[in-house]
Amino acid sequence: MRLCVTVLFTLVGAAVQADGLFTSHDLEAQSAIIGEVRLEQSNVFDLSDPAENNWLYRLANRWHIVTKDKVINKQLLFKPGDEYSARLIDESERILRRKTYLFDADIQPVKYENGVVDLAVRTRDVWTLSPELSVSRSGGENRTKIGLEDSNLFGLGQFLTVARTEDVDRTEKIFVFADPHLGRSWISAALTIADNSDGKLNRLIAQRPFYALDTRWSAGITLSENERREALYRSGGEAAEYRHERDFVSAFGGWSRGLQNGWVRRFRAGVIYDDNRYSNVPTPTLPQLLPEDRKLVYPFFGIEVLEDDFETSSNRDQIGQTEDFYFGSRLSASLGWVSESFGADRDALVIAAQASRGFGSLQKDALLLSAGFNGRVEAGDATNMILAASARYYKVQSAKRLFFVTLGATAGHELDLDNPVQIGGNSGLRGYPLRYRSGDSKMLLTIEQRYFTDWYPFRLFRVGAAVFADTGRVWGENPVGPERSGWLTDVGIGLRFAPTRSSSGKMIHLDLAFPLNGDDSIDSVQILLESKRGF
Repeated sequence: MRLCVTVLFTLVGAAVQADGLFTSHDLEAQSAIIGEVRLEQSNVFDLSDPAENNWLYRLANRWHIVTKDKVINKQLLFKPGDEYSARLIDESERILRRKTYLFDADIQPVKYENGVVDLAVRTRDVWTLSPELSVSRSGGENRTKIGLEDSNLFGLGQFLTVARTEDVDRTEKIFVFADPHLGRSWISAALTIADNSDGKLNRLIAQRPFYALDTRWSAGITLSENERREALYRSGGEAAEYRHERDFVSAFGGWSRGLQNGWVRRFRAGVIYDDNRYSNVPTPTLPQLLPEDRKLVYPFFGIEVLEDDFETSSNRDQIGQTEDFYFGSRLSASLGWVSESFGADRDALVIAAQASRGFGSLQKDALLLSAGFNGRVEAGDATNMILAASARYYKVQSAKRLFFVTLGATAGHELDLDNPVQIGGNSGLRGYPLRYRSGDSKMLLTIEQRYFTDWYPFRLFRVGAAVFADTGRVWGENPVGPERSGWLTDVGIGLRFAPTRSSSGKMIHLDLAFPLNGDDSIDSVQILLESKRGF
């Protein structure tokens, strides 16, 4: 019997090799062993394509440092000598595709002989060194940025930015350096130093995350100090102000038994020090309204359960790019105990929970649901409690057309003064000013008809378009004064420009939005130019 099975697998393997087909099912059925892992890294432009073989693109390739082999290798979840696993191949692709310095990643078997399979890891770099000179506009306000950024410093996968930004809130000079893989490890570190017109920000994060489904442990620490001026808004304008100083420290450890029968269970425990102090602005221009000082010191324990269920698609939230969506069931919860005996200014229970699930398929229609809540229980009363839920619906009409709907709702109870629920041009209501309405609860519905074109100007941007409508409202009282309530609605059209050669990872939005109601101070047409993670 064993001989017959061996002969059968040998014949199947020979047929697979002869036909040039190496399916995951065949390779796993034959317990294939991984042999050579060949890295095939493409530069920014494909000079074998006549449309990209010109002097400017050749110069860009010459000046670009292709990602080092060791950077790609240390992100792979397999190595020569391991048994072939389609799951680890797929997960390695997802890990690589999350890197902004790679446009895409694909891992395929290229040779199978005598039970050994050779793999090709194909990636394409994007241009990562870029001067930052940008102007964006949303909610009737401009934002400018000048600086220099590289998300793949010397081809090592490190991130560096030095920039100056100016928006309605502040002027900021910022330095950021991050290395997602210290040495050859999965330990990441990020340093942020910002000198702002209204304060400062210093932050250091070092952690080893649960980087894969089968990762058995994680740990991390965060140190942060932040000082800034904050404002409370009424009808999109600043109505009160205060100074906020925050010192934050977090340390945690996590453990797991890894992936078992398609599910992962993870546990985390740690401590948090979160000290928030509020004071008057030194040179006030508005009435001072101060939140209550809040010092929370507590240990916490958390659990996460998630299912191994992903789907790959394209032309959903991006244009012409491989996209990974999570469809499995995910549930996480954490509990912390704040106590004066730990140095806090109160006793409280800190609770948080999140859940998500996907239904259907992105090849036809899909519904992605998520919900979560967080807050505190102090003296038996719920405080700063927020319950939020969202739904995203995708209806594929053709390869170039997609109908999209998203509905989000937030309900707050006894919110801290510095944690209002807001809606406006910066939160999806595109025809209205920033932070146009404030309260303790809100709802927002967006409907979009998306179009994906074959237009590829200069082979630098993929172009799409959208026709959209947004409608939403806020409930509850604004602490700085009454506002008109009721539903707010806008309609609009826009273009989408998705860079295919740069590492920004952001899509440029150019929208015209027309508010259908509101007060007389709102412009009849809002012009928005901004960059977002997706469509």
